[in-house]
Amino acid sequence: MPVADRLRRPLPRLGRPRPADAVSGLVTALFSIPEGMAYASIGGFNPVTGLYSGMVPTMVASIFSRTVLMVTTLTSAIALSSQSVLSSAGLDPHDVGNIAMLTIAVGLVMLLFGVLRVGAIMDFVSSAVMTGFTLGIAVQIVSGVLKDVTGYTPEAHNTLVKFVDAAAHVSEWSIAAVVISIATVAVWAIFRLVKPIASYAMLIALVVVTAVCAVIRVDAETVGDIAEVPNSLPPVTLPDLTRLPDLLLGAFAIALVALAQAAGISAAVPNPDGSRPSASGDFAAQGAANLVGGFFGSLATGGSLSRTGVAVSAGARTRWAGIFAGVWLLLLVLAVGAAAQVIPMAVIGGLLFVIGFELIQGRWDDVMIVFRTAPLSAVAMVVTFVATTQIPLQDAILVGAATSLVLYCVQAARAARLVTLSPSDGGWVTGEPPASLPGDRVTVLHYSGVALFAEVPRIAQQWPAVTDGSRRSVLILSVRTLPGVPSATVQKLLRGWADEIRSRGGRFILAGVTEDLHRRLEGSGIAESIGADNIYVATDRLFGAVDAAYADATRWLEDVPPD
Repeated sequence: MPVADRLRRPLPRLGRPRPADAVSGLVTALFSIPEGMAYASIGGFNPVTGLYSGMVPTMVASIFSRTVLMVTTLTSAIALSSQSVLSSAGLDPHDVGNIAMLTIAVGLVMLLFGVLRVGAIMDFVSSAVMTGFTLGIAVQIVSGVLKDVTGYTPEAHNTLVKFVDAAAHVSEWSIAAVVISIATVAVWAIFRLVKPIASYAMLIALVVVTAVCAVIRVDAETVGDIAEVPNSLPPVTLPDLTRLPDLLLGAFAIALVALAQAAGISAAVPNPDGSRPSASGDFAAQGAANLVGGFFGSLATGGSLSRTGVAVSAGARTRWAGIFAGVWLLLLVLAVGAAAQVIPMAVIGGLLFVIGFELIQGRWDDVMIVFRTAPLSAVAMVVTFVATTQIPLQDAILVGAATSLVLYCVQAARAARLVTLSPSDGGWVTGEPPASLPGDRVTVLHYSGVALFAEVPRIAQQWPAVTDGSRRSVLILSVRTLPGVPSATVQKLLRGWADEIRSRGGRFILAGVTEDLHRRLEGSGIAESIGADNIYVATDRLFGAVDAAYADATRWLEDVPPD
């Protein structure tokens, strides 16, 4: 479909809002207050930007998203990736112009992905890579709040070494910060056990511990010490366009992180209206959300599985739930936004500890499965985890994606094989290829693979040797699974095999050739080299072309006298 036609596609229908959507939106908005501020904090941003990220972007994405119940907002991975990109570019993460430009740049990349329908790009970010990335993010989250929960600022820059540094300076920890953090986790754990209100446990912990600290006047750092939370609408912010060249590559990496996180939501949360989700449609919706959100103080956003889960468990039925979530959060900030300034940073740190360990717990089964069943995937997972904790996040996700691609090529090369097909009772029986091609006989080989150049050595090893005993041999190669664009190396092999067999008075036949592959063979001259009568185009029957080629080859051997 041309790009212009895609842009003219009808917008998703909003339908009628339901009371359950309004309630779900309120619950999601309340949950977004502690989580949004916490995520912005771990990225080194003003906590208020975490609130703004759940307003306009959430509403815009909910209107356009093809995954009806997906909630688009700030996530921990996006916050940390954004901080990493800005730091690598030497830009101040508190400068609203820098934040706006980065958010808009991410939106442009996402929108471009959506319009070009490149949702398949997520296939190259494997589950193992995302598991390693998520675990690394979890460790980053916990290490990033060591200052808030202990009162000690680790001097080490390495993520893992920060834990060692903090443990070595226990004597410098703040008793107040530690007690507040432990109390926050304890209150969360208690209310987490009460099923009717388990989904509100984080919000309850935030309110209860903050209220106690305010009443007894605990001397601890608060949100108000870091930033002022105004009772007002999100401010209009303008991007610093001069920063675009410095941020474009990082924006691509952040978009990849966000889209990879959101890709699993459509599978986990089916559309209630029965409509089919679209990864590319979700890309475009998230892109639009960031393009608009960038002008309203928002950090880059993406599909949030945690916030989506909260919305669904609270009764979301239509895309109005996400719209209501943004509206409710805006109204809450207008009404009581300034009250957030009394929240101790140790409370937010304690909640982030919970989020970090929940991320690890949620992925632990995946880790065990990968280690037990997929050694190559385990390599990708470990490499991504190490990269996430040691290098900038925008580079780590690219390293993980590249590792996935390399390992995919290795697995594809290993999977490539040739099998012999022997006729039996109207069908075909598979077997191992002969060591050498027998003469005066028809041999049928079936190719299974994806035609990567890396397959060539493996296929060449299985290819029967053409010897003096191979005279008047006919070799039929079934290539129905060969893609329309085989590598140049594979094309050279086909030409070489055909010439070698023909030099001994035999025939080399290709059966099951797709129309696209046929055009490629004609364009490269291989079709002429093999001979038009030696190419059998694929039919509707799976081995129909092989049947026809086998019958023709058998007649040919009967009609052509021996030398």
